[in-house]
Amino acid sequence: MQQTEYIIEVTNLEKSFKDLRVLKGVNLRVKKGSIFALLGSNGAGKTTAVRILSTLSRADGGRATICGHDVVRQADAVRGCISLTGQYAAVDEILTGRENLRLIGLLCHLPNAKQRADELLEAFRLEDAADRRASTYSGGMRRRLDIAMGLVGKPEVIFLDEPTTGLDPQSRLAMWETVRGLADSGITIFLTTQYLDEAEYLADHIAILHEGIITAEGTPDELKAVLPQGSIQLDFRNRADVERARAALSGYRICKSTGEAGGGNGEVVENAIDVSTDGSAAQFADVLIRLDKEGIPLARFTQKQPSLEEVFLTTIGEKQ
Repeated sequence: MQQTEYIIEVTNLEKSFKDLRVLKGVNLRVKKGSIFALLGSNGAGKTTAVRILSTLSRADGGRATICGHDVVRQADAVRGCISLTGQYAAVDEILTGRENLRLIGLLCHLPNAKQRADELLEAFRLEDAADRRASTYSGGMRRRLDIAMGLVGKPEVIFLDEPTTGLDPQSRLAMWETVRGLADSGITIFLTTQYLDEAEYLADHIAILHEGIITAEGTPDELKAVLPQGSIQLDFRNRADVERARAALSGYRICKSTGEAGGGNGEVVENAIDVSTDGSAAQFADVLIRLDKEGIPLARFTQKQPSLEEVFLTTIGEKQ
């Protein structure tokens, strides 16, 4: 594998604030053109890592390169190939959307600032609001304008720090599609989030940061494979068989089944239960034998994949 595949490389990154160690030797590599999610609870160190990588803060130890440039020794070159969108939209509310974009273009010394503004207004579906003051924009529109402003200079890497904080569900979905579109165009996305569904939906690769260290990383499927496949969805023909099964399987943890097997849309599946096991063949067989002994017919059974939430809680030590 060629090193040039990685547009961001981080080695043993350390950062402390007085006696508080925020980053404790973080190692990361991000492939060019991918969506990378740094997942963690509030206070895990996500924003600190982004500030160091975007040259706004300096690490106490370790090394990081972006686009082949060292973030300390070649900070100007790094800033020339990245864009940063923080947790809250940094737009000038007195100016219109078009004026915000043109201003950034002029600050970047673009010869075609007007044309670039028009391109981005169209790309981010803001044409109809282009000549309205940004103060009149909805939260989702402001976030789109904020990201568009970061794209004026055509960066290779975009850092999105908690991009959907404070957005309503509809605006969050719209933002997800925007992020996907950016990645499809070849831009590398470095996303920080505390929302598990956001990371799972968007990311090609996820790293879980907890108390300053990376506790797990991989694709969503690779992370889920860390845990044993210990949950079985049992589908029955009627409610009476469900209740008989609950009695037959006393001693196992049983809960209502939600979503399709292996999916998880959050809706309760009719006449189905999830039975938690230790993932062993012996317990899997025991469940089926108990049902057979009681003459309880199964319509279907499916071994379910652990959720990203279960992986997250397990890796940070909060899974009971």
